[in-house]
Amino acid sequence: MAKKETQSVPLTYRDAGVDIDAGDALVDAIKPAARRTNRAGANPELGGFGGLFDLKAAGYRDPILVAATDGVGTKLELAQSTGQHRDLGIDLVAMCANDILAQGALPLFFLDYFATGKLDTTTAASIIKGVADGCIEAGCALIGGETAEMPGVYPPGGYDLAGFCVGAAERGQLMSANNVKDGDLVLALPSSGIHANGFSLVRKVISSLRLNLSEAAPFASHTALGTALLAPTRIYADAVKAALSAGTVTSISHITGGGLIENPPRVFSNDLALHLELKARPLPPVFYWLKQAAQMENYDLARTFNCGIGMLISVRPEDAENILQKILQTGEDCWIAGSIVKRQNDAVILNHVDSAWA
Repeated sequence: MAKKETQSVPLTYRDAGVDIDAGDALVDAIKPAARRTNRAGANPELGGFGGLFDLKAAGYRDPILVAATDGVGTKLELAQSTGQHRDLGIDLVAMCANDILAQGALPLFFLDYFATGKLDTTTAASIIKGVADGCIEAGCALIGGETAEMPGVYPPGGYDLAGFCVGAAERGQLMSANNVKDGDLVLALPSSGIHANGFSLVRKVISSLRLNLSEAAPFASHTALGTALLAPTRIYADAVKAALSAGTVTSISHITGGGLIENPPRVFSNDLALHLELKARPLPPVFYWLKQAAQMENYDLARTFNCGIGMLISVRPEDAENILQKILQTGEDCWIAGSIVKRQNDAVILNHVDSAWA
């Protein structure tokens, strides 16, 4: 019988690349961040096997739950290159919470997943603190999460993020495509930049032009390129709450992957179309730079990026001015950007695109 091969010295989990002590230290480091996000219905103490949320304590009588999950895409590659990690946590919350808001629901609680090859507690804690920042903006509680150290799956210094958000609305208050009618006006809320979609193309442009992330941005001379591109995704909780309380909102569209072409048709029926008036606001400099640098056609630009619009809200025309003013009172910018009409050809018509984006 062949002799079994055995280790000459005992092995530990640390020898395999997983540091349990570092994970415990991270949990201790982020507990204050989680406590900052406390809200009615939540108990944001970390360390149990599951997070708890009390819908009754949050004030709901007959709620419908809405769930969303997302990541930040390859934007995290830029964050890792620049060492600027915290705002990715805001992005992570925003990508999920804005989807909840687009259903006409309000975010309630959030959980995060952080996976890495070797845990750097400073980097991880910075990101989770950013998650807490985003949760406060969204009005939801950070009630749990998972940190996975996975040597051999992720390279040294590499990591990935995923977020999970649950919100709620009272029965009968959720958005429905059937609510959108010919003649509705469409309000736009501005993006803060690229948000967290299209960064594979952004990185391709940076690589092709051999740009230095620490040097001044071509579109923002007083800001480093990496910092300008990493501007965190805007969270629209206050604006959506104001809109819902001020009049008849018929749809809400979060402009993410697919840009202005593919996202709006998700919220209205196939016999309707969105006419966007692009002369209402100029194309923000970062998108004009990308258009020129990548030599993009206008259609591809609009199908890839948000082009300065992070959210669209359709409303009954008689309520448009009141809702507009209520949103402006929150400190959020807003403008009438278009209308819903009977469809003749395409689902989204970009009016005056060639002159507005020239």
